[in-house]
Formats: sequence, structure tokens, C-alpha cells
Amino acid sequence: MILTVTLNTALDITYRVRSLRPHASHRVSEVTERPGGKGVNVARVLAALGHEVTVTGFTGGATGRVVQERLASVPGVVDALVPISGATRRTIAVVDDRTGDTTQLNEPGPTVTPAEWSAFQEAYEDLLPSASAVALCGSLPPGVPVGAYAGLVRTARAAGVPVLLDTSGEPLRRGVAARPDIIKPNADELAELTGSHEPLRATQDARRRGAAAVVASLGPEGLLAATREGRWRATPPTSVRGNPTGAGDSVVAGLLSGLVEHLSWPDRLIRATAISAATVLAPVAGAFDRTTYEELLERVTVTGEASAA
Repeated sequence: MILTVTLNTALDITYRVRSLRPHASHRVSEVTERPGGKGVNVARVLAALGHEVTVTGFTGGATGRVVQERLASVPGVVDALVPISGATRRTIAVVDDRTGDTTQLNEPGPTVTPAEWSAFQEAYEDLLPSASAVALCGSLPPGVPVGAYAGLVRTARAAGVPVLLDTSGEPLRRGVAARPDIIKPNADELAELTGSHEPLRATQDARRRGAAAVVASLGPEGLLAATREGRWRATPPTSVRGNPTGAGDSVVAGLLSGLVEHLSWPDRLIRATAISAATVLAPVAGAFDRTTYEELLERVTVTGEASAA
């Protein structure tokens, strides 16, 4: 079982409009709702790849009930969300059919009490013995300590479970110091962490700060990885346009599935890049078409080299 943690779960709502214009009324042509938050998106992709996944984090209020109802219909995903008194947030993605661009609106999330945070930590520790890997994903809701991910990384490491961290800002800075097995920042998050806007130098610096492996998402330029085993760059065959919501989460799913399947780093990066590109091309946020993904697998290129023994 792979465990994904989403402390700030969401109900993802996608609106499609003919053309998005500021200061104007719009007729929505299509509305889609699905369980969201980064770790939930990761879990959905992992399940589509054939892995058993358990989702934990927080859920509350009427929106939280909708999230859990929708999550129950996702094959291969087990709901282990922890109830809280606050209401789960919503995220709104508005897709412009004319340009293919997406405008994202993210609510902050409910305030978590100290007792609720303690209850989650107990649930997390109980789930770890059954986990082959864990992903810690997304923003922290109000009330959760800024060093929360650092503590969760240490708990996973103490249990002998590989852990991937995908967050940003101060939670990422503190989390890296706890020595996660993998971090997956995007270019902006990596620059904020290291102070360097040169991706290769920044990935190496992030490793020196504590991460065993750093995989940076560089948007249409693909992925850049710095690991103990070597350094590689994976590039999609063409620049893809569409809805990028969930593309980074698909990268996490590709990396985690490759980890538990004991794939080489180049093969993990090929998978992660292909799934990410297929997610951008999908009409619904956080989904991917299997046929498109398999076609892209054959066309992703990887360059780089393994470290000397």
C-alpha cells in the first residue's frame, strides 16, 4: 500500500467557458467536481497505475462529505481521512476553451485545532507499518504547525518507510532538513528554497540541505533530477497546452510508483514525464488518458549520467 497525505484536502471544481474575460459575465458550458488536494490527485493516478493507495489528511463539513462520497467511487483508493470541525475547502479552475489556459482560485482551508492535529498524527503512525512509501503533499491548513512536514518525514523515516515531500515555502525548507528520500519542487519553489534560479545548481544545493533526491518540475521543459545514483533530465516530446492542474501531482505518482516497483531513475523520470504531459492534455483537472500516456512513454527523452561507483 502507498500512503498519500493531504492535510489541506479540497473539492476541485472545474468550469469551462468559451472565453474568459475580466469584468464580464460568463456562461459555463460544463462543470466537473472531484475530490482534490495534491495527495488525493496523487492517489487517483497511482490507483490508475494499478497500485493500492490509502488517502489520509483532514475532512470536514458539507464539502468534506462530498469529497468522501466521491472518493468512495474511485477504485483502488481507501479513505482514511481524519474528521475535523471545520469545512473542507474548495478550489475553482476556470478553463478558457479558446486559449486552453486555466485560471485557478484556491481557498485557504479550515483551521485545525491542536487536538485534531494530534488525532491525525496518531492515525498517521498507525498507517505507516502497512505502507511501502508515503507522499506528503500540498499546503498546510491554518492551525497546523509550520514544521509539520518535518515531523512527518522523521516519523516515516523512523518506521523505515521511504517518503516523498511535495510542498513549498517554509514547510519545504524545514521538511528538507528532516532528510526526505525525494522532494519534488517546481522551478519557483526550488529557487525560493535555494536562492538560485539556475536549476542544476539549485537541485544540487537542495540535496546538500538534506534531500536524498531532488526532482524539479520545469514545466514544458520536463524534469531535472539530482540523486545519489546520478543526474538526469527528462523532456516531453512536444510542448503541451491544456489544464496544468494536477500535472505536478502526476509527476509525484510516477516517481512513487517507480520507487515501489524498483525502476531505475531514468525509467521513473520517463514515466513521471509522460503521465504529467498526459494530465495537461486531459479535459478534466487531475486526470489522464491511458492511451495518450502510453504513446508519450515511447517519446520522452532522458539525458544524463549515473554517478561513478
